[in-house]
Amino acid sequence: MYLPDVLRLPLTSVIGDTCYTSLVENLNYQDVDCLKYSVSKGLGLGIVLGGSIVKVPQIMTIVSHGSAQGLSLSSYIIETLAYTITLAYNIRQHNPFSTFGEIMFITLQNLVIIGLIASYGKEAWKALPAFVLLGCTFYALQDASLLPWSIVQSCYAATIPLSLASKVPQILTNWRNGSTGRLSVFTVMNYFLGSAARVFTTMTELNDPLMLWGNLLATSLNFILVLQVALYWGNSTPKEKTA
Repeated sequence: MYLPDVLRLPLTSVIGDTCYTSLVENLNYQDVDCLKYSVSKGLGLGIVLGGSIVKVPQIMTIVSHGSAQGLSLSSYIIETLAYTITLAYNIRQHNPFSTFGEIMFITLQNLVIIGLIASYGKEAWKALPAFVLLGCTFYALQDASLLPWSIVQSCYAATIPLSLASKVPQILTNWRNGSTGRLSVFTVMNYFLGSAARVFTTMTELNDPLMLWGNLLATSLNFILVLQVALYWGNSTPKEKTA
């Protein structure tokens, strides 16, 4: 089957000439490798698009309520540091944008949320040093002339326990309050589904055990948050109950 250039060119740019010929022109749907690769590319692009808006409901929830009650500032700072390192790592690796693009969008949205939490919590003084730390970290890691690759790898390996540290404060905050506060259900669910899909795309497109284990850990912790959302659905935080 032959498609016009307006359709063929975007498809070949995503799945490559070989898989396009096999799956589209030859209709060879028994080509398992190309099928897996195409599904991975589709998922990857979907995750990137989802990542571009995944934190928007959380931002809107905070702004509409004029409150960041129940959200952990330290959790977001640590999470954003992990994402900053991950973004720099992928850029230095020259990995396809479809395998990490959502990290860039989530990092930018997290910076907005950090500013909002600090502002509504009257802790604006904590946001500025956090922004400086994150900016300097990204600049140093992505510049090959400043840091050798071995240090970048070590920093990325550190994001695995860092990812654990970023989720645990929020999980503990939810547990202590018996509520998920202003935590966005949409954001939590999309985080879980996105990280689970990232496990598949990493296994399919990249030979990188560090990234695979990082995505597996993120999926596990995001699943705990999904369970908490289900368990505490409709509950108010202690301060809201008192009010």
